[in-house]
Amino acid sequence: MTIQVYDRFDTDEIRGLYASVGWKSYTDDMDTLMKGCAASLTVLAAYDGELIGIIRAVGDGHTIVFIQDIIVRPDRQRQGIGTALIKAVLDRWPHVRQIGLVTDDTEKTKAFYRSLGFAELGDMGCTGFMIYRR
Repeated sequence: MTIQVYDRFDTDEIRGLYASVGWKSYTDDMDTLMKGCAASLTVLAAYDGELIGIIRAVGDGHTIVFIQDIIVRPDRQRQGIGTALIKAVLDRWPHVRQIGLVTDDTEKTKAFYRSLGFAELGDMGCTGFMIYRR
């Protein structure tokens, strides 16, 4: 497996990856997703003969980086690919004080991110707010 900067934004390749995890709200509007990818701080891709994972980071790259998307094909999960993608982002911005993300509220997901050094906002005396438009 190799991890590399993904900047060619192949619509079919991205659609297939997002669809593999059921992220239909993204694939229903590919034009917006592709614009989002192009405007990101970085998009990194994991390849093993084909695209098997992606991580997309947004923010200013100085004071905050926000992991917007991290996706690994279901048949390739639990093989260290997600961990490698997260570590690649953390290594890319070691000087940034705040690296955040929003994710599913399941014990499995929370355990994964905790294992990589993330803490829930409540554990840091913080809270979070979001407007979510479907």
